Amino acid sequence: MGWNSWDSYGTTVNEEEVLANARFMAEHLLAAGWDTLVIDIDWYDPTARAHGYNTDAPLILDEFGRQLPDPQRFPSAAGGKGFGPLAEKVHQLGLKLGVHMMRGIPRIAVDKDLPVKNSTFTAKDVADLDHVCKWNPDNYGLKPGHPGSQDWYDAQIDQFAEWGLDFLKVDDMQTPFHAEEIAAYHRAIAKAEAKWGRDISLSLSPGGWVSTTYVDFLRDNAQMWRISDDLWDRWEDIYQQLRRLPRWAPLQQTGHWADADMLPLGHIGLRAERGDDRDSRLTGPERRTLLALWCMGRSPLMVGGDLPTSTPETIALLANPALQEVTAGSTNNRETVYERQFAEWWNPDSYRGDLVVWAADAADWADGTPSAHPNGRYAALIWTGEDDYELGDNIELKSIVGLEHMEEPWTLTDLFAGVADGMADADARIEGQGSDRVIKGTIPAHGVLWIALDPQ
Repeated sequence: MGWNSWDSYGTTVNEEEVLANARFMAEHLLAAGWDTLVIDIDWYDPTARAHGYNTDAPLILDEFGRQLPDPQRFPSAAGGKGFGPLAEKVHQLGLKLGVHMMRGIPRIAVDKDLPVKNSTFTAKDVADLDHVCKWNPDNYGLKPGHPGSQDWYDAQIDQFAEWGLDFLKVDDMQTPFHAEEIAAYHRAIAKAEAKWGRDISLSLSPGGWVSTTYVDFLRDNAQMWRISDDLWDRWEDIYQQLRRLPRWAPLQQTGHWADADMLPLGHIGLRAERGDDRDSRLTGPERRTLLALWCMGRSPLMVGGDLPTSTPETIALLANPALQEVTAGSTNNRETVYERQFAEWWNPDSYRGDLVVWAADAADWADGTPSAHPNGRYAALIWTGEDDYELGDNIELKSIVGLEHMEEPWTLTDLFAGVADGMADADARIEGQGSDRVIKGTIPAHGVLWIALDPQ
């Protein structure tokens, strides 16, 4: 659970803005589980701008071709200190710091044929000019299996570990899927962790076309991997994740997570790659659906909005303890229902939307924290239509709690109840008797009923 600068600042975030978000997170959100800040792409480009990348940018590199923070944007990095001073300030707040990196080696390093640190090879020896990123011009790829390629990643990540970084988001790794470079990055992290005595989490991007057949390899080499391309504040983007997350949810394991991408919530677009300065365009129900779906799918939660300037309603949503409770404290997470709904069942032209149901079992957290709902269940009932949907008798309580428990008494809790996000509490309830009980309520357009069920 953390914050990433991309949705707000694109390639342009500076030290003051990172620290402002860190201080806000420590004061308002750390207690709810939010503890990581990630500086996204091009922190080494002094000409970085909103709405895109710069061809032939004068990247700031050390004598071995490794990227260094732009000292104009990150003054504490001057004199070769890198992100060390900033990481120390973030750690003092009880938080973690990460950065974004591109796969491969800077083109400038190759053009200058700079030496690779602690290697007999140079940048030209290891560069793969045929496998370059299609959307970012900064780097060349690295020759698969070349010993100098491993030397390059070893030297780069050794520097990150020396700075005190806790998290690395590495881009252009999965679309197409560069297995050898992923493995090389993992080996370099393992060496740096052993040398510096600190853990570094690896997050892989982007995620278009990533197949579940890679899951064992991904678990062996990373802590997070994206399962889609960039997600923005559009209902269509959330709707697409309704198709992707069910494939990955049964494969989630503690410490190794399929990532449905950032949460475009709050104040975004200040200087972003896409769109202009705005509050997230998602409606209130869509914001709740996004959070409930990500938590039921046990996706990492990385918010993109600038925290200090986001609305109190956004912060209230993020501070909801149910987010960490369900993401960390659930198991057997799965989609149980996905049904198209029609105003007239016989009329294909009367399509209204899809009713989607997720269920999970409440569980103790991996760190030993007791479950907030011992022996309980979680459910998310999502409606994709453009009008409100009134649940009939189609969602039976026993479909969530299990046939063996269908006669037992259960109580229902709205997991958004009391959250001051400007929306009224849902009218979710249990009706009926014994095994005939059903879950009732009205789901708003693009909305969700997110509930916990507890045995009495």
